[in-house]
Amino acid sequence: MPGKSGAKLGIGVVGCGNISMTYLRNAALFGEVELRACADISPDLAALRASEYGIRAVSVDALLADPEIDLVLNLTIPVAHFDISLSALSAGKHVFTEKPLATSAKDGRRLVAEAAERGLLLGSAPDTFLGAAGRRARRLMDEGAIGRPVTGTAFMMGRGMEHWHPNPQFYYQPGGGPVFDMGPYYLTMLVNLLGPVARVMAMATRGQEERLITAEGPYRNTSFKVGTPTNILSLLEFRSGATVTFGASWDVFRHSNHPIELHGTEGSLRLPDPDTFGGTVSLSERGADWADFHSESELYGARNWPFAAPDRANYRMLGVADLSRALTTGRKPRASGDLALHVLEIMEAILASGESRESVAVNATVDQPPLFQDAEAASLLV
Repeated sequence: MPGKSGAKLGIGVVGCGNISMTYLRNAALFGEVELRACADISPDLAALRASEYGIRAVSVDALLADPEIDLVLNLTIPVAHFDISLSALSAGKHVFTEKPLATSAKDGRRLVAEAAERGLLLGSAPDTFLGAAGRRARRLMDEGAIGRPVTGTAFMMGRGMEHWHPNPQFYYQPGGGPVFDMGPYYLTMLVNLLGPVARVMAMATRGQEERLITAEGPYRNTSFKVGTPTNILSLLEFRSGATVTFGASWDVFRHSNHPIELHGTEGSLRLPDPDTFGGTVSLSERGADWADFHSESELYGARNWPFAAPDRANYRMLGVADLSRALTTGRKPRASGDLALHVLEIMEAILASGESRESVAVNATVDQPPLFQDAEAASLLV
């Protein structure tokens, strides 16, 4: 059985902010998981989410002590990820956390070790690489569509968070910034396609020392100080020998770079935004015109978010469903703590290199997650 408390894996959500709405809504798609309780630093917010989804609103301590909770879904802000995840593991709960796994590789290693010592599963966002576009790209890479990967580019560039998020200050402090906030989507996808990273070189700057909040909300038209780099350019050397330029910036008004391009000895592959589960994957074989593979009709590729007027595929909770299946089959979850730790070590190395202006080795390694075949992906659904 997926969980000790019943045939389904009983989930307790800690953190009921913006990101929780997607997870809570999507939980009903999957047959082996079940929402049971939620908690938040704001009891009113927890009560609201509980009423929306027919679950119990409780304190964090009560949730961790609840025998009906098999897994804690940690959707708190990044600086709280480590403490909540460690407390959950210490309480004997499996954990799936929003990214990043922690705000330091040291803390990430502690979580991975704690889970292993206790015989618990630890998973982490992003799980977007399990979506339709990520699965298509992985199949093409495994089939040798571009030959031996040689080089590539990945770019996440925009104006930052203060233009849409009502309380964006935490995004600009240590543990945040474009590398820690958005980098996991790009780096996880790259590791899924190319394997582990061996070394990085980077340069990092801040476009502004203060940012002005223009989003609607209580902090509109107030400023805050920036505590982490907001413009980073890095070079990733993979253990396979491939090299990829990765740029992450919140100081760009407009650009024309594709999110991810990979180039090999036989062709080129172009991927959509790895923050979504769908989009178009394009393949050019030996310089031929791009052949497009659209995701809208594929599993976990249909547009479903925002729910009122969908314009993208968003199936967050898929990684939790895969973790639940991993419990029954005895394998590691694909969006595993080990994978998230490797990505965390890459991000930490990028920022360290940006500060020292020297190359930084990524000493630990990780296996590529096994290919997520369509049949298994479909079997997770209700």
